[in-house]
Amino acid sequence: MKKKIVSLVLAIIAINAFAISPIKINKSTTKHGPEKGSLIIIGGGLIPEDVWAKFTELAGGVDKANIVVVTTAAGDSAGVETATVNLVKKETKIKKVTLLHTSDLKEANSEKFIASLKNATGVFFEGGRQWRLADSYLNTLTHQAFWDVLNRGGVIAGTSAGASIQGSFLWRGDTSGAQVTVGDHTQGLGFLKNSVIDQHILRRNRQFDLINVIKESPKLIGIGLDESTAIVVQRDSFEVVGKSYIAVYDYKTIVGSGEKHINGNNENFTASSGPFFFLSKGQKYDLSNREVIKEPRKPREPREKETKATTEK
Repeated sequence: MKKKIVSLVLAIIAINAFAISPIKINKSTTKHGPEKGSLIIIGGGLIPEDVWAKFTELAGGVDKANIVVVTTAAGDSAGVETATVNLVKKETKIKKVTLLHTSDLKEANSEKFIASLKNATGVFFEGGRQWRLADSYLNTLTHQAFWDVLNRGGVIAGTSAGASIQGSFLWRGDTSGAQVTVGDHTQGLGFLKNSVIDQHILRRNRQFDLINVIKESPKLIGIGLDESTAIVVQRDSFEVVGKSYIAVYDYKTIVGSGEKHINGNNENFTASSGPFFFLSKGQKYDLSNREVIKEPRKPREPREKETKATTEK
């Protein structure tokens, strides 16, 4: 199993971009995140208000946003259902929201199909099965059009399967079921480069599943997201939003870095005694340097007794 993981991961790294035309390969100034635009990677479940608010903001605001909702992961019936389009409209109050759906690689590679993406400021990937997205869009004109949204400064968001597809190594991409972690589809759309992304991790007890793939492929960063929680990625850093936790899987955290990074307060915010560590709402992470971004400590508010004592004096 380990040999299979190694060979597949190395293959993905070797092609970590997309050798088939029309995807353009440019030298990147970032290690993991996009050079322009933003990613919102959501762990599934109910999407909280602050995640929707961030999506609306990064897409240009209620009045200027132009959203394309990709429903392919949910299966063929989602091509005629408007539930997700209606949900996006309801939660964001954005009026211009268009559905995009196909399971035909040739259609996805046509100029006619990508017309709605030409002026899009945001893309939202519905959940379902991530291999359907790979089958339909990988290395097509549509794939390039998604990148163009980012290159114009727009935002790409996705939940559940729509989260995992944003990585370069596609996790749980087997057509037989999500229980197969390294399956018959292993290449994602690669918006978050050199990465592997899992979702529903606490809700479905998946928090240990990414450890081995990171041990066997140190160049990858592993991101596991619980439900109702997301990361907002801009260039090589991200911030956690939502209600629960995300987990970071880094090779040095798993095998040990040989040194400890302890601050003056004897607190270690960049690693743990286990093979991964959790971050929660408001915490930030530097993907390039693989370390938690430490925010300045806020002054401690006086306790009620202290305040009362000061007043009595």
